[in-house]
Amino acid sequence: MKKTSLLLLSCLFAVSTAMAKDYTTYYQNLPVEMESVTAPVIPENKVNLKDYGGVGDGVTLNTEAFAKAINALKEMGGGHLIVPDGVWLTGLISLSDNIDLHLKKNAIIMASPDKSLFIKERDGVKENKCTPLITADKCKNISITGKGTIDGNGALWRPVKRSKNSDVEWNEYKYMGGTEAEGGQLWFPFDLKHYDNIADKPEKAENMRNHLVRITNCENVLVQGVTLQNSPKFHLVPSTCKNVIIDGVTIRCPWNAQNGDAMDIGCCKNVLIVNNIVDAGDDGICMKGGAGASGVKNGPCENILIQDNTVYHAHGGFVIGSEFSGGMKNIVVRNNRFSGTDTGLRFKSGIGRGGVSENIFINDIYMTDIKDQAIVFECTYVDNKYSVKTDENGKTIPQNVEFVPEFCDIHISNVVCRNVKTAVYAHGLPDFNCVHDITIDNCSFFYTKKDIDTDDNVDVKLTNCNFYTFEK
Repeated sequence: MKKTSLLLLSCLFAVSTAMAKDYTTYYQNLPVEMESVTAPVIPENKVNLKDYGGVGDGVTLNTEAFAKAINALKEMGGGHLIVPDGVWLTGLISLSDNIDLHLKKNAIIMASPDKSLFIKERDGVKENKCTPLITADKCKNISITGKGTIDGNGALWRPVKRSKNSDVEWNEYKYMGGTEAEGGQLWFPFDLKHYDNIADKPEKAENMRNHLVRITNCENVLVQGVTLQNSPKFHLVPSTCKNVIIDGVTIRCPWNAQNGDAMDIGCCKNVLIVNNIVDAGDDGICMKGGAGASGVKNGPCENILIQDNTVYHAHGGFVIGSEFSGGMKNIVVRNNRFSGTDTGLRFKSGIGRGGVSENIFINDIYMTDIKDQAIVFECTYVDNKYSVKTDENGKTIPQNVEFVPEFCDIHISNVVCRNVKTAVYAHGLPDFNCVHDITIDNCSFFYTKKDIDTDDNVDVKLTNCNFYTFEK
């Protein structure tokens, strides 16, 4: 008996040790020096949502139960909040230091259809934006783990374009009630049959859409194993954080979901994105650097490693959307596959957004059935208050050029793409050196329209690249 007990303890220790993943192994053979991430350390305390009044029947509201359970863990110094199997309808969930939100395999946390639950008040005045379902602000050592699902109930929030839906789908939306606009070409989830409005106009309600998970100004963050789906807007938004790990997460929403970004990494330092599956309505794995909601310049995305991910539908598989003076630097993207995205590697910015994106290394990318471009540099992705006008001679003239984009020192190699409209697309701006010192090496493209589409304003060097198309 004694030997059996010792053996059992030894096995349990081995399993526990294996579960503590060594993320430093991902940082081998990098083309750039990069500090590895620091994973959160969570105390061993555990509480169960049911013990704090939680009911997973898909009807009972569990906002208070989540708050009570998190407060109990806070008093213990942190620990794991276990969400058991069930459908857990809830309003806002706010995480704190040293807390892990752990979802069992058949646990579904679902945002309540009562949108008013996501509107906070400040000094007695309701805010004009809704708060994300799950938030963390200025926290250290937090995680969301497990095999369960977090569902944003996004169909009750998102507008729908008629052109992106079949007759059957369109009639299903109309069956919910709602409001049609633009001569029947746009549907808003406004004046629904069973749910109240949160604004007096459909456009105003649409502007109040929230994200699913937003983590701001935090340190040592882990999101692992869970499924994030059907967000009203973006699904996972770490912003101005340090040491972020996104591992083995599935992010999914309808392909035509408006602003259905999978993950938007904003102004974060030391980020590891590995083993994830994305099937989204907008950008897939997206980097954003620059100003936050307050307009304060928060700096670049820096020291980012993106490896072993799969992106199915998305506007871009890997996207850099530099904004303002933040920019990007020290990014490695390797061993990823994109299948069915609109674009593959997409670098987008424009007048008014600006930022320098540099020291970026991308290799071993495998793509199939890319709708538009495999590799694209675009510098005309403008905000409304900025523009590119045309003079009487047909020359484009940028306006309000305080922030001009710059993509440089970017090295792409070993890309294989089968079936894409245009293989390489790179266009800058007149009178500005926006795209330079770009190398594309040892790549193979099968295209259906054009191999290379560039202009005189860019410096893109292609070496040992092969382009194939149908016989003419």
